[in-house]
Amino acid sequence: MRLSRCSIFVATLVASSWLSIPAVGQRYLSSDVENGSRLYRNNCFACHGPEGALIPGVDFRRGQFKRASSDEDILRVIASGVPGTAMPPTNVTDSQRLALVAYIRSLHDSAVNSIGSGDAGRGRALLEGKGGCLACHRISGQGSRVGPDLSEVGAIRAAAYIERSILAPNESVLPEHRFVRVVTRQGAVITGRRLNEDTHTLQIIDTEERLHSFAKSDLREFTLLTTSTMPSYEGKFSSQELTDLVTYLLSLKGIDTQ
Repeated sequence: MRLSRCSIFVATLVASSWLSIPAVGQRYLSSDVENGSRLYRNNCFACHGPEGALIPGVDFRRGQFKRASSDEDILRVIASGVPGTAMPPTNVTDSQRLALVAYIRSLHDSAVNSIGSGDAGRGRALLEGKGGCLACHRISGQGSRVGPDLSEVGAIRAAAYIERSILAPNESVLPEHRFVRVVTRQGAVITGRRLNEDTHTLQIIDTEERLHSFAKSDLREFTLLTTSTMPSYEGKFSSQELTDLVTYLLSLKGIDTQ
């Protein structure tokens, strides 16, 4: 039988004792975790809840499962469901199943790495005040669209990743969040965050939150910027302030559970 790319990848991870590593989510691509978050909301949230703990005996944040002990087991449950229970087969592709596993594992990763001593309320005040983060980012409809929306960052990113993004943003810029610089045939220079790109067109949002759509054939230059436009906050926050800020960002799940 010919194995799919997904099966080969998971089998390789299992064979390399990947499951014994506590921060397992870090072995998946950030894009897989982000895609998995959206798939989870559409397919799993109603029964499992925002943190995967609504089914008795199952708690994704604790790494607790009834019928799975490996990623391969989780993939099989997603694909086939559990006969005799309310768990149906999930009609998604192999790559989407892998993304779901990445997100489920990231829930445990976030729980293991979460900073428990932080104060989310103080973190929010820092984000909105001293940090000035809403000048570029948007949270629950408030703030700017220039940078990535942070409304669900706590659902798709672990504490360690968020902290490094604050202190060393150049290390963690995802391809979909890169900024580009374009020069039109008329000589206009525009810099903005890339929203969408295909073979023939490009859409960006500039620093004034204006949307631009270009035919690539109309551009004189098109440069993908390799560094982040976000400044480093290294040394700008005390250790406790950084802990509070990360704790607040981890609380942002994109879904109002109150």
